[in-house]
Parts: sequence; C-alpha cells; structure tokens
Amino acid sequence: MRNIASQPQPLKGLMVLELGTMITAPLAGMLLAHAGADVIKVEHPKGGDPFRSFRGGLYSPNFMVYNHGKRSVKLNLQSEAGRAVLRKLLERADVLVENYRPGVLARLGFGPDEIRKTYPRLIHCSITGFGATGPYSGRPAFDTIGLALSGIGASQWNPEDPQIMGPTVSDYVTGMYACYGILSALHERNRTGLGRRVEANLLECSIAVMADYVANFTQLGISSKPLSRTAASHAFAFRCADGKLLAVHLSRHEKFWTSLLTAIARPDLGHEEKFATRQNRIENYLELRKILSAVFAAKPRKHWMQVLEEQDVPFAPVNDTPEVCDDPQVRHLGTLCATTHPTEGNIVALRSPVLFDGDRPDVIAAPTLGEHTCGVLADLGYSEQDILELQKAEAI
Repeated sequence: MRNIASQPQPLKGLMVLELGTMITAPLAGMLLAHAGADVIKVEHPKGGDPFRSFRGGLYSPNFMVYNHGKRSVKLNLQSEAGRAVLRKLLERADVLVENYRPGVLARLGFGPDEIRKTYPRLIHCSITGFGATGPYSGRPAFDTIGLALSGIGASQWNPEDPQIMGPTVSDYVTGMYACYGILSALHERNRTGLGRRVEANLLECSIAVMADYVANFTQLGISSKPLSRTAASHAFAFRCADGKLLAVHLSRHEKFWTSLLTAIARPDLGHEEKFATRQNRIENYLELRKILSAVFAAKPRKHWMQVLEEQDVPFAPVNDTPEVCDDPQVRHLGTLCATTHPTEGNIVALRSPVLFDGDRPDVIAAPTLGEHTCGVLADLGYSEQDILELQKAEAI
C-alpha cells in the first residue's frame, strides 16, 4: 500500500460527522472520505448501523461497501452523556450528514434552529424519504419506494408479472445528490463563513433520474412506456449461438446504424421502408428486434464482438459479477483493490471511480463497531477515567 500522504486528498482537513444508516447518508459520507475528509460515523452501541448485520455478524459486505475510510464511534444519543459528546463533536465538525426521519434529531435537542444557532459554520445535510414536510414526510422509505413513486419502477417492471430486481438506484443517487449539496455549501462557506442546511430526499432524487421521461410528458404529452426510451435509443440485448448475451446501443447516430448493418451483413434492412429512418425504426422497434435477434442467434458471441468492434459499433458483453471482476478493461483500470483490516482480515474493495491528476487514494477498510471510540474521545479531551464513566453509563 502506498503512503497515504502521497495520495490525492482534496478534502484533507475536513471533518464530517455521519449519523447515518443503510445507504443514503453512509454513501454520501464515504464519497467525502474517498476525497480525504475525516469522516466519523456515530453508531448506537448496540449493533450500530443495521447494515452491519445484513448477512449476519457485524461486518457484512453490504455494510463494508458504503463505509470504507471512516472512523466509527459508539454513542448512545438517548443518554445525556452521549448527547454531550455529540455536542463536542459538532463544535469541531465542518459537516453533519444524517438520514433520520423528520423530527428525530429535534427530539434529541438538535433541531435545525438549534444547530444553526449553536454551530453557525456547520453544513447540516438532512436526507429523508420524502422531504421535511408533506403528506408522506413521516413514512419510512427504502430504495424500492423511491423506484415506485418516481416512475422508475413503471419504466422497468412488467405490469403483468411485477418483480423487483437489479441494483440499488434510488438510494444511490440520493447519496450522490446529498454529497453534491454538501460540497456546494462548503464552497459557499469559503465566501460567507456561514453554514447551510442542505436537504435531499429519496423521492425527488429518484425523479431526477427520470428527467427525460418527465420532459417528454410535460413538453410533448408523451407518457413513456417501458420500451419508450429503449426504442428511441436503439438499444438491444441479444442471445448468441453459444447462449451468451450481448448488448448493442446505437443511440441516434445514423453512422452506428449503418455500421451495424455492415457488421451483420444485412444492408438490405436499411432499404426497407419500415427501417429506413430513425423514426420508422422507433415505431417498428419490436419487429426490428425480432429480426436482429435471429441474426445474432446464428453465431457465437466472440464472433459478434469481433465484427462489431471492427465496425466501431457500440457493444458490450452482458457480464455477471464474476465476469465484471475479470473483465480486461476493469483489470486494466485497477477498479478492484485489496486491503486489510487489522481484525477482519483481507478485503477486496472497489476503488473510487474518480481520479485526481490520474491518481486516486487506496481504499481504507470499513471500521468495526466503535473501533475508534476511545481515540476520538481522547482527542476531545476525555481522560481514561472519563471514558470508563461513559461506558458505565452506557453512553458509549
């Protein structure tokens, strides 16, 4: 592992407190940690972040992937002693990011007005399911709720046999938008000296993913169906002769359509009226897909990958997770890296996809529950005896 001091750390010196569980706030915190911020994750002493035990134990893969590079402190905010520690942390922090339901922090004595008055330079990022107010504001929310309400679900799920599948989308984009808001407020603070309350919610961040669907509806009255974007983008997935899958995406560029016809040796398709123009191909997408599927089913994927690359057609094999990890381009980029935790052993992790001057920091393994509690408390001025008293009081 390289010397951390030599690695890009544009947010070095920034202190972030994270009161987050599951994905949205932890992801925002981890993105800041990737850029060099000192992120202190505050967790309940009994079990910590529920994602820790997602697959048993207290160090599940689901927890690890959203918590690399952080320090973990056990703190019981239900106790006055625990809240006193949090106040000391807030005095030093630049950012607080949390994903509690509206009103939870206020009931603990850390409402928006109190935070703004007591810590005027603090950037307080609140992530909720539906916003701080409104008819849904008190409801619980997870990823599928965002997918359903935003329209993403209707664009992907078969109404005749609805089945949730695929990776986290709503949670992920919400964490990213929250991080964007935090960085914007920090830049403003450089000019004003004052913090901001930054808010991001799962619903609106999910709707943001559907921007083109909303625009087509509001401007043209088009209510998009599951295949609307796919047809307009000329996007396809095919099963080849060896059973392996291949994806092709032509977008709106005519040159890619003609290159595809050359690659599959079917120039005749370009002369058929129903496929002669982009709009005609959109209107006859299903028929075109059927014809192309029969073509690709005749030869193995390796053949098609070779001829498509020769003709500069945008394509990719449909990789499963093991194939992703072994993909030549992924290996070349060094997307995965090995790291070691002192007690949890060897870990393979994803590196940040963002490079600074061609470099990026190594991944620091996610912390065990309360791994850094004593060190952080000592930095705050607590003596060994003070820490013992906090333990007796079940504040840490």
